[in-house]
Amino acid sequence: MNTGSDERAEVAVASDETQTGGAQGEQGLGSKAPEFIKARRVLHLSWQVGIFIIGLAVVVLGIIMLPLPGPGWVVIFGGMAIWATEFVWAQLVLRWTKRKVTEAAQRALDPKVRRRNIILTSIGLVIVAALVGVYVYKFGFEMPWNIKDQ
Repeated sequence: MNTGSDERAEVAVASDETQTGGAQGEQGLGSKAPEFIKARRVLHLSWQVGIFIIGLAVVVLGIIMLPLPGPGWVVIFGGMAIWATEFVWAQLVLRWTKRKVTEAAQRALDPKVRRRNIILTSIGLVIVAALVGVYVYKFGFEMPWNIKDQ
């Protein structure tokens, strides 16, 4: 056997595991539409267009919320979850994102990483406090747009 057929066999086994629940309990890829909708091609296509439009609206709303107050990233991932009910590409993106977020959360709980983050945050706060102190010393409590040339 060559390595190409070995890789195909591994992919087939992984595909079987994900469709049957797998060792990790993940659901298979594909549409989550009800069976009576999947059975009719035109109805299923209409269903997919509707899901896409709703997901797109939610994602656009999340993008608008990014610079504004609001949970922008949460809303974007909510839109991706809506798309993931129907589209395989969105399911794969969502799985990848969940895996990366879980890895980052576990790395953040590492005591060495936490200690480094606390030190860097403290240094950053000291620098910001020094800059604010220099500004207040030089200009007082005057807003930058009200400062006249001195």
